[in-house]
Amino acid sequence: MTASVSNFYYGAATPVAAYLMACLGAALGLRCTTRSLRRPHRRARWLALGAVSIGCGIWTMHFIAMIGFSVQGALVGYDATKTVLSLAVAITVVAIGVFLVGYRGGSPVNLGLAGTVTGLGVAAMHYLGMAAIHTNGGLHYDMPTVALSVAIAVGAATAALWAAVSIHRLWSSLGASLVMGVAVTGMHYTGMAAVSVHLTGHSATAQSSTSLLSFLLLMLAGPLAVLLVAAVIVMFDPDMMLGDDQEALIPYRTGADFPAQPSAQSSPSAQPYSSW
Repeated sequence: MTASVSNFYYGAATPVAAYLMACLGAALGLRCTTRSLRRPHRRARWLALGAVSIGCGIWTMHFIAMIGFSVQGALVGYDATKTVLSLAVAITVVAIGVFLVGYRGGSPVNLGLAGTVTGLGVAAMHYLGMAAIHTNGGLHYDMPTVALSVAIAVGAATAALWAAVSIHRLWSSLGASLVMGVAVTGMHYTGMAAVSVHLTGHSATAQSSTSLLSFLLLMLAGPLAVLLVAAVIVMFDPDMMLGDDQEALIPYRTGADFPAQPSAQSSPSAQPYSSW
């Protein structure tokens, strides 16, 4: 028997919250990449923080949206190991893409490679998270819709990586993060549109929402804390306080390493801040 599936068990609350988390992760990632362009000697640290921010934002978006996932007449639960593994996959594939463009530049070939790897990884994170679902039925997928969701993931990842090396002004990067939030959230709900559930065995009469919500909130606590720490680091960075117009970006050369850091005479304000 095919069950009725909903992705909006709590109404608009979960998709709106999921979208905001995707935007937050994208915004932090873009700002961290901008910092890496200004500070080549700290490039790896900023790129790593950006990758973690984007990865946690995407993963948090996915599982906040999954709070609204319900199957009529079936209990829904999650395998903790696969759930955590999907977070590791998200951070790892985003790191690959960010470091590729951070060190090898934003040429079309490099962006295509990095975007494809990252997009496929994001899709893998999504479907690994779906594989963690336990219910008294089997999940089935409409393959054309799955293919569309993967294509959206690759396109969104490529656009995000392009924005990371091309958009540096504060308001422009915030606008780009809003667009990326739409793309990433759209990928999730496109993938969810491919899902159908065929119930097997005895059906439960209602969804066990309390235990499911408790589990997902526990899983979300760590990534949310990471995003909070990343936001504090970015907000209190001296470049953010000065503003983009107060200090010129180090020129970015496509396909090449960044130039050497400006001398102490040209950027006296940058010297006291050595930790990042």
